[in-house]
Amino acid sequence: MKHRAIRFYDEHPAAATMQEEVLQGLASRPRRIAPKFFYDERGSRLFDAICELPEYYPTRTEMGILDSCAGEVARLAGPDGTLIELGSGASRKIRLLLEAVRPRQYLGIDISREFLRQSAQQLAHDYPRLDVHAACADFMHDIELPDGAIEGRRLAFFPGSTIGNFEPWDAQAFLGRVRRLIQPDGGLLIGVDLKKDPALLNSAYNDSAGLTAEFNLNLLERLRGELGAEVNPQGFRHRAFYNTQRGRVEMHLVSRRAQEIRLNGRRFHFAAGESIHTENSYKYAVGEFHSLARGAGLWPRQVWLDSDRLFSVHYLAVSSRSRPQIA
Repeated sequence: MKHRAIRFYDEHPAAATMQEEVLQGLASRPRRIAPKFFYDERGSRLFDAICELPEYYPTRTEMGILDSCAGEVARLAGPDGTLIELGSGASRKIRLLLEAVRPRQYLGIDISREFLRQSAQQLAHDYPRLDVHAACADFMHDIELPDGAIEGRRLAFFPGSTIGNFEPWDAQAFLGRVRRLIQPDGGLLIGVDLKKDPALLNSAYNDSAGLTAEFNLNLLERLRGELGAEVNPQGFRHRAFYNTQRGRVEMHLVSRRAQEIRLNGRRFHFAAGESIHTENSYKYAVGEFHSLARGAGLWPRQVWLDSDRLFSVHYLAVSSRSRPQIA
């Protein structure tokens, strides 16, 4: 069967350039660079490899939960609606949902224009009966889509515990934007990493193969290669640890000695031991995340956990029609 052409909407998201954001982050105190800049080609390959490591449980654990709960998600979402993927891709996770939920439409939303177009075209090829839409937009802001871009009941999908990369107040604001996107009677399926033994978390972000360290340090290689920064990546080391008080894993690049980074005519001096904060990954108990969701106007309908209680997948609804249950 010949597949349908995708419908592509370009919202022309206006974002600061990488150089502007990096300069601002290096000038701040404490110094920081946003984790979205991890993902050049090499960074993406390294992250894919990290997901296969024995220490890194989130990807395989979330996939196992989705495998077991997909039928119930389909019942909660209802038939013939629109499946909205926030951060588009052609991963096993979205394909599992497409096959279980069998929506009439798919809408992928991503800020990366060409990656979005390619992944949407691949899904259209693989699912010829599916009406495939793609919107190049920044879902960190409210999204206004043309009439017809979404039909029927809406199910948004935000996997991978990416919500943990947001500060809690930003996470709640994001959930509020999703609520507006899925009104009046839609749902959100979202993966959330759970609080657990700090030793397990520290192991997951400090793997024995050293891939997470490479992934973190590759950020400096990207600054040198793409922005022309004068920086010696070997002058920094990877540090990741679970901050128990704040309930988050932190990743840093720590300066091994007194040195400087030069970029666009500016010099940034580092003392030995001074760091660049590159990522947070907040972990939530089920009750904590439910409180966050309710504060954004979303109501827990169901939550599924793996048998070891490492990870959670939540179905949140715009309206409250039942009490949450733990499977």
